[in-house]
Amino acid sequence: MNTNASSRYDVVIVGGGHNGLVAAAYLARAGQRVLVLERLGRVGGAAVSARAFPGVDARLSRYSYLVSLLPRKIVRDLGLRLELRRRRIASYTPVERDGKPTGLLVDAGDPGRTRESFRALTGGDREWQAWQRFYGMTGQVAERVFPTLTEPLPSRAELRRRVADEDAWRSLFEEPLGAAVERSFADDLVRGVVLTDALIGTFTHAHDPSLRQNRCFLYHVIGNGTGDWDVPVGGMGAVTGALAEAALAAGAEIRTGHEVTAIAADRGGDGRGHAEVSYRAPDRDGEGTVAARRVLVNAAPAVLARLLGDDPGPAPEGAQLKVNMVLRRLPRLRDAAADPREAFAGTFHIAEGYRQLATAYAEARAGRMPSAPPSEIYCHTLTDRSILGPEAVRQGLQTLTLFGLHMPARLFGDPAAKDRALAASLAQLDAVLAEPIADCLATDADGRPCVEARTPPELEREIGLPGGHIFHRDLSFPFRDESFPGRDDGRDDGRDEDLAGAADARAAEGGAAARWGVATDRPNVLLCGAGAVRGGGVSGIPGHNAAQAVLEEPAGR
Repeated sequence: MNTNASSRYDVVIVGGGHNGLVAAAYLARAGQRVLVLERLGRVGGAAVSARAFPGVDARLSRYSYLVSLLPRKIVRDLGLRLELRRRRIASYTPVERDGKPTGLLVDAGDPGRTRESFRALTGGDREWQAWQRFYGMTGQVAERVFPTLTEPLPSRAELRRRVADEDAWRSLFEEPLGAAVERSFADDLVRGVVLTDALIGTFTHAHDPSLRQNRCFLYHVIGNGTGDWDVPVGGMGAVTGALAEAALAAGAEIRTGHEVTAIAADRGGDGRGHAEVSYRAPDRDGEGTVAARRVLVNAAPAVLARLLGDDPGPAPEGAQLKVNMVLRRLPRLRDAAADPREAFAGTFHIAEGYRQLATAYAEARAGRMPSAPPSEIYCHTLTDRSILGPEAVRQGLQTLTLFGLHMPARLFGDPAAKDRALAASLAQLDAVLAEPIADCLATDADGRPCVEARTPPELEREIGLPGGHIFHRDLSFPFRDESFPGRDDGRDDGRDEDLAGAADARAAEGGAAARWGVATDRPNVLLCGAGAVRGGGVSGIPGHNAAQAVLEEPAGR
């Protein structure tokens, strides 16, 4: 189909998730003519709120749920009306020791109380002191690495110099994380609590030589230089609502219900021409094509490959179970000394001892549902009641979000697998409760318990994540790969300094998109989603970086 002047844009953005909205806002504020095309009937992607249960006025963060990686710089730059609220309790982990229920409480506001909890659990101060050293190290790395995520992509050697701590570099960037965990900690439960940040949405184990667990861990501990995970007031929909408002106010055009079906862009050339984006909108104006100097893709690289007519390669595989619940009241715990209002306010770890995590991984890798599925829970409404309507507040309702680990897509070929996964996960929760969670669930207008689960195949069907992979593909280390525009495996081969010059040269060849870590093999097409080099999580960082790459190119390119 031919295009005309009225359908030409400076930038077309494929996908109206939070990263696409960040890019749209930055570019429109800079005077670019921007069009966002979103397949679904609303923007937000995975960062949305929904009333999941009929007759229950609770706006649940249906897919993603906490925020750590969204830079304050983006919030300031775009003037976002957004509140992120700090959680006083970092985590609580129930366990049975010597036949008695107990637990480990990490109180972010009271180190002395946390020390006493470590001492009561482990019988001494060794693990507490190791905890302080280990997270003191990750805190220094966070302070030095996080600011680079919204700067041009450094080389490996440059980032290593910035970290300026060879022990930390070895522990986080070179050797499997399990080595550092086992060097630092002796207690199985403490080891497991540390390792969980390496496994969120990532199907791997402590000693994976590919270091995918290290990359996942890094992004979970560096957010805004502190590693804190904050509660978005109003739910995740408030985040994307603020971003959509900023993009529209800047002049971006957003069309929902428009599914992109193809992108035409040459591999060669210098990017001076136009790319064409074809779409269909059955409920609007049928099919159409728009042209743009640049196309930013807020979709997984595998999806981009299909849109370009390329081979997408091996499919990504997500590995999680997301469960949303609304409760009449919080359940009592077997550990009678633990207050449920504290235990569920932070991250509540279930079946996440170090050996338990290894067993669950081995079972899932063999194609079996884990016998004791590991998971973690948090209660949004203990920090932010604004997601509840007046009647739900009057009734004292609470929400719980459960995120299950080691639940790869391969386990859900059987239609009954979802029910088995949910039942097994709730059984592990029940094992640490003084009453069944089923007794605490609210019921909807039809009398059904307020509990819903989402598997990786459902995430693919509902929000377009290939294989249900929440990061679009395996996360990358935040430095340039010498084989632009691929990804670095993070292992040290002793050639950092030699490769730095080659990486700089390739980045120069690839232009601004390579410098910002958003390049593809099409000069006119950039990644602006989680599949970019510094993607993953609700961060807006890939959207920011893609926008900077566009704005950095000379006029006319």
